[in-house]
Amino acid sequence: MAQEIIVVHGNNTLTGTVSASGAKNSALKLMAASILARGECVIRNVPLISDIDVMSDVLVELGARVDRNGHAGRDEHVLTIDTSGIDSFETPYELVSKMRASIAVLGPLIGRFGRAFVAMPGGCQIGARKIDMHLRGLEALGVVFSVEHGYLRAETPSGLIGAHIVLDFPSVGATENAMMAAVVAEGETVIANAAREPEIVDLANMLNDMGARVSGAGGSIITIEGVPLESLHPCDHTTVSDRIEAGTFLVGGALTGGPVTVKNIDPSFLRMALAKLREMGCKVEEGPDSITVSRTEPLRPVEIQTLPHPGFPTDLQAQFMLLAACAQGTSVITENVFENRFMFAAELARMGAEISIEDHHSLVRGGRPLQGAPVSSTDLRAGAALVLAGIVADGETRVHKISHIDRGYEDYVGKLRSLGADVSRQLPYRNHRATVRVETED
Repeated sequence: MAQEIIVVHGNNTLTGTVSASGAKNSALKLMAASILARGECVIRNVPLISDIDVMSDVLVELGARVDRNGHAGRDEHVLTIDTSGIDSFETPYELVSKMRASIAVLGPLIGRFGRAFVAMPGGCQIGARKIDMHLRGLEALGVVFSVEHGYLRAETPSGLIGAHIVLDFPSVGATENAMMAAVVAEGETVIANAAREPEIVDLANMLNDMGARVSGAGGSIITIEGVPLESLHPCDHTTVSDRIEAGTFLVGGALTGGPVTVKNIDPSFLRMALAKLREMGCKVEEGPDSITVSRTEPLRPVEIQTLPHPGFPTDLQAQFMLLAACAQGTSVITENVFENRFMFAAELARMGAEISIEDHHSLVRGGRPLQGAPVSSTDLRAGAALVLAGIVADGETRVHKISHIDRGYEDYVGKLRSLGADVSRQLPYRNHRATVRVETED
């Protein structure tokens, strides 16, 4: 069957209220952390997205039982993970290649077995996608790595020993892998220049719920006092809400005027993004666990630099590039985190935006009306932004490769429709203008 596409008819309408789902980037790591505690962990507020399915497959391949409690009227956003039967420390390429985040099982496998045999994400070389930072942090704890036919073999000849780890860059993945191994290392581990994202705090909270001793998460220095592996126990933990999903819908409110309210989100997770929305002429109202964005004046240009949290999130860069394309004036966006994040610009240009790229800077000349066009998702966040672009564009926009969107947004089309968007999932040629002539004999 042909892969579905998202078809958008521009109506410049988004207004109402949606609720943020559980954070993809947290839930995946919480699932990996369950490896450390034998027995049944319960993880709540888990989003219904394809990346969760892949991580579930990884855990099942290791020997775990994973149950999404969506039967008999139970909440399908609850995962029960029984790790009692995990008897393997090897993850196959076929699964790891589907999702880079599955490298998160490296630290907990080393913590549980003292060894791991994990395919490198996408089959890439160690230095190509900063896997080297994961390895250096773990090497400081006494892990010895070798590469065999595209796989990382990790061993701990003398066991895991607490250490002082200084990360070259506050990498989220490297911080998480080091944390999950260090909780069972002998002695104290200090991670300096640690990532500070809310998802790091969420992981630390779950590890502590399991009996670990982690302090300082959310700051640049995390301290971990190692405990014996057998002292860790299963827990019941609720995933933090997805700040990037929330930010995406808030950008939708800014684009169309709104008001759009996102519930179930802590405004402190999005401080820099909210400041930029205000700078662009939006009204932003914050509640204890909600944010509302509206706009009555033209969008103003902005300067943005993506940085690790609490800086401007790279995962909202594409959405704000779209905002900049609709602003009255020229904006400058600098991408400091991922070198390939500007691939989205070429797709937005197909819709009429004027964007020039030089190195890791983009110059966005706003104010040009967008036109509906066939476009392709280049990544998860770009795909979500292209659908938003279709809502404010003239005519029909057909977004291809929406499997990227399904990786991280639960029922994206349904939530947009609830806000008034004219958007649907279709097979590629449904209602297409092309016709096929059928010849018949008289």
